[in-house]
Amino acid sequence: MQSIEISKEPVELYKILKFEGLVPSGGEAKLVISNGMVLLNGKVETQKRKKIISGDIIEFANEKFRINLVGAP
Repeated sequence: MQSIEISKEPVELYKILKFEGLVPSGGEAKLVISNGMVLLNGKVETQKRKKIISGDIIEFANEKFRINLVGAP
């Protein structure tokens, strides 16, 4: 499982996909989310602006990512 560090929380789901380079653009991020291709904590998530916090696990393209707040234990 890979780690994604965020500097503040919450962060909108589509922004994480975009800024981590998992998709080429914000529009593409919104499309894959609305098409049910992203899992959040093991469940399909279709809210593009879903608030993501430290400890959440995102699954996309057969990879898992744990969200960690920078400076958090």
